[in-house]
Amino acid sequence: MPEQSPKPRVLVADDERVIADTLSMILNQSGFEARAVYSGEKALELAPEYKPQMLISDVIMADLNGIDAAIRIRALLPEIKILLFSGQAATADLLEKARAQGYDFEILAKPVHPQDLLNKLRNVK
Repeated sequence: MPEQSPKPRVLVADDERVIADTLSMILNQSGFEARAVYSGEKALELAPEYKPQMLISDVIMADLNGIDAAIRIRALLPEIKILLFSGQAATADLLEKARAQGYDFEILAKPVHPQDLLNKLRNVK
């Protein structure tokens, strides 16, 4: 009998705990293994040991913004897929800065409908 492939691991980072926990719960119920963290620093801290295949991160967070966290996590895990989301206009400037450094991240507008997120993740796999 073929071995069951492990569920794709997803790290969800958002400083709004309700959003991080809700996304994580939806992903866990949808065939992923998801863990929620509440800051960019925590995402950066957990990524090397958890080794997620995907990072879903809010852009605007208090300590380390999602784009900087994504760049640093990608340096540790070069194969990781990254999906960012934001409800704030300041994101455009941060994205431009990242693009200028050679990083092109996909971004979703908040609020993210769970079905839209799942569809996006299935396409990222």
